[in-house]
Amino acid sequence: MMQRQGEAIVLRTWPFLEADLLVSLFTRDQGRVKGVARHALRSRRRFGGALEPMTYVRATYAERPRQELVRLDAFEILSSPLARPIDYARTAALQLIAEVLEEALPEQAPEDAVFRLALAVLDELQVGRVWMPITYFALWMNRLMGWMPALGHCVVCGLDLRGGTVWHAPTVDGVTCEDDRRNGSVALSANAVMEADRMFRGTVRGLAEEEWPKGRAADLRRFALETLERHLERRLASARALGRL
Repeated sequence: MMQRQGEAIVLRTWPFLEADLLVSLFTRDQGRVKGVARHALRSRRRFGGALEPMTYVRATYAERPRQELVRLDAFEILSSPLARPIDYARTAALQLIAEVLEEALPEQAPEDAVFRLALAVLDELQVGRVWMPITYFALWMNRLMGWMPALGHCVVCGLDLRGGTVWHAPTVDGVTCEDDRRNGSVALSANAVMEADRMFRGTVRGLAEEEWPKGRAADLRRFALETLERHLERRLASARALGRL
């Protein structure tokens, strides 16, 4: 048995056996792992509020040879979403990050850049910001997973689209000019393309100093979320919840 300790983000929990919880963790050192928190439903002394989704913890757990599930021994809370009042928008945003990480990341594949992205975005959500951090997260997840299309040229004719409106369809990769747009295409404005470039060049903390109401870069957020859904091959329930706001 190998004992491990390291930073992790709780993604999801499920009831398991009589009083245990099955926990999905995104760890910095090992990527996404699943483990069993014994008696977590019966006694909260060992884990307390550390099993709430999107809690940033220092996790102590043990691996056994030839077993997929690790044994979770203790969590130290480093940052909790429950540290400030929860509202619907922030809850939906936290669920979105957890859902994307759960679906996009293979098990036991370290992704330090994704881990750092998640922590940076969580910091902004902790202080009540929603729309810019979620847009930033969705864009960067597409880039880090290799799913982000180039926005500067039409994939059909090669026309230089920099500085202008581009068109994208939810079911296919790449962007096009207006003449080559596909059925079901929607416009991604020149301002949205500019905002994407700024997000790829800047930090989430630096961008958070600006005002980001829901309407700002809404078409860019839609584009980023639809790109994630296409590559994940599923609808994101949390994105639908955000869309209802």
